[in-house]
Amino acid sequence: MKDANDIHAVMTEIGKRAKAASAELAFASAERKHAALIAAADAVWANRAAIIEANQKDLEYGRQKGLSPAMMDRLMLDEGRIRGMMDGLRAVAEQADPVGEVLAEWDMPSGLHIRRVRTPLGVIGVIYESRPNVTADAGALCLKSGNAVILRGGSESFHSSGAIHKCLVEGLKAANLPLDAIQLVPTRDRAAVQELLTMVDYVDVIVPRGGKGLVGLVQREARVPVFAHLEGIVHIFVDKDADPAKALRVVMNAKTRRTGICGAAECLLIHKDIAETLGADLIRALMEAGVEVRAEGLPGSVPAGEEDWGKEYLDSIIAAKVVDDVDGAIAHIRRYSSSHTDCVITENDAVANRFFERLDSAILMRNASTQFADGGEFGMGAEIGIATGKMHARGPVGAAQLTSFKYLVEGDGATRP
Repeated sequence: MKDANDIHAVMTEIGKRAKAASAELAFASAERKHAALIAAADAVWANRAAIIEANQKDLEYGRQKGLSPAMMDRLMLDEGRIRGMMDGLRAVAEQADPVGEVLAEWDMPSGLHIRRVRTPLGVIGVIYESRPNVTADAGALCLKSGNAVILRGGSESFHSSGAIHKCLVEGLKAANLPLDAIQLVPTRDRAAVQELLTMVDYVDVIVPRGGKGLVGLVQREARVPVFAHLEGIVHIFVDKDADPAKALRVVMNAKTRRTGICGAAECLLIHKDIAETLGADLIRALMEAGVEVRAEGLPGSVPAGEEDWGKEYLDSIIAAKVVDDVDGAIAHIRRYSSSHTDCVITENDAVANRFFERLDSAILMRNASTQFADGGEFGMGAEIGIATGKMHARGPVGAAQLTSFKYLVEGDGATRP
C-alpha cells in the first residue's frame, strides 16, 4: 500500500486492485462465494470479543464528538447485534446466486437464439457513516452479486469496521477468492471520499448510506452513478376506517422501536373524523412513551410549524396533522415525502388501493410498521441501502439489484440480409 498521506495514490491503488478483483469475481462459482460468506460469518462470531473491543473505541470517539443518543445507538455493537450480522451473512450466503440468471430467452426468425442474463456491475463504492454493520451487509451483498467493493466507513465506526472487514477477508481467503474483492479505505481523511466519487476509471456505482449531509454531498459531487436516498421522511396516514388496536400497535412501533433509522415514522396524518377519538389516543400514547408530538389540529406536545413538515427527525419527535380524507393525506405526502416509505392504516380496501395507486414512494405499506422498510425484512438477507430514484434499482438494494444484464446471442452461421 502507498503512503497513507498520499490519498490520491492510495485510492488509485485500491481502485486498480478492485478492478482486477472484479474481473475474477465476475465468474467465480456460486459455491465459492457461498463458502466465503459462511466462513466470514463464522469469523465474525469467533471474533466477537475483538469486534466489541474495537467498538468501545468508536463509542468513546463518538462521545467525544458529542453524537446524539440516536447516533450512538446506530454505532453501538453488542453480542446480539453481532449475532444479527452473522445471521445476515448466512442469509445472503443461502440465497440463490443472481449472476448468470436467465431473465428472458427467445428465438428469432433469423435463426438467432437470444438470452438476457444477469451480470455483475463491476466495482461498487459504499460510503457510510456510523453503522458498522453496513461493513458486513455491503461486503456480503457485493460478493454475492459478483462485484468487488470499496468500503469507506465513517470516522465514528473506523475501528469496528476494520475488525469486521478482517473477518470478511478471512472468508475470501478460505474460499480462495481474490482478497482485494472487499477493500476498506484505511484512513479517516475526508479526501478519500472525494477521490472515490470521481474514480470513473475504476468504480461503476456509488452507494451512500448516512444522513442528509453525506448523501447530498455524494449526489452533488459524484461523477460515478449513484444509488441513494436523501432522507427517510416517512408518513403514516390513519384512516377513519382504521382498526384502533392495529393503528396503536403499528404507529408506536413505527416511531419508537428505533428512532434513528430511515424507516422510522416522522409524520402522522389523521383523518378528521377520528381526530378526537383514535387520533387523540395515538397522540397520548406517543407522548407517554416520551415522544415529542409537534401537532396541528391535535392536542400535542407543542404546535407544529411549517418547518416540521418534510422533516427527518431521527429522534423521539414526530409531526402530526389532521387531514380531510385519503386525498388530503396523498396531497400532503406528495408535497413533503422523500419517496422512501409511506403507510396507510385502514380496513377499507378502496382507500388502501387509492393510496397505493396515487403515491409513488419506493415502498408503500398498509397496516404494517414502516420499520419493516429493510432488505432483510423483505427476504433479501440484507440490503446495501434503500434507493428512491427510478433508474435501475429502487427500494431495498439487495444482491439482485447489484447486477445489470447482458445479451447472449447464438446462431448457426446466421447472416443478415
